[in-house]
Amino acid sequence: MQSSTSAARPGRPRSAAADAAILEATREALVELGWSKLTLGDVATRAGVAKTTLYRRWAGKNELVVDAVAALFDELELPDRGSLAADIEGVVLQFAAILDLPEAKSGLMAVVTESTRDDALRERIRESIVDRQKRLVLEGRARATARGELPPETDPEEAARTADLIFDMVAGAVVHRTLVSARPADEEWVRNFTRVLLQGLGGPA
Repeated sequence: MQSSTSAARPGRPRSAAADAAILEATREALVELGWSKLTLGDVATRAGVAKTTLYRRWAGKNELVVDAVAALFDELELPDRGSLAADIEGVVLQFAAILDLPEAKSGLMAVVTESTRDDALRERIRESIVDRQKRLVLEGRARATARGELPPETDPEEAARTADLIFDMVAGAVVHRTLVSARPADEEWVRNFTRVLLQGLGGPA
């Protein structure tokens, strides 16, 4: 099986503006054409760059779509709404809103399906989307600890394992609710989910 990870190639430095235009064009193509009809040639035309520019940056369509979707999740922020419960509700509502975007739905579902046959692609999804967003859990716990809502963490390894579990619970629940069950993660659902999550953390419900 060919590796999904593109090797570093010599050449001019990457342009952040060009990368942003390419990822935006990829998301537009996902909405207008869908996964099956999206091609690197179409993305290059939309972004106003040469097709070779895409191949210097991404090994293929799978990797490109992962990065285009990852950029959406990079916009997630943990709001400071005064309490751990309110903070969680705020970020979960943001997460659900991103998953409701047509480009996020089609892109994420497609690359997850493709990753079942491609270990390197699965690793790219984990690194580009999952691992980068675990920062939100760490920020939330640190803020809640400073407020006195959660006890201080004394074991770094246990803290890391707990952060992984919390992220899996939140992401898994929201993805299942919105993409698998196709039901809204509205304010009432998010409030009830947060209450259950906090009961497990031992924090204020």
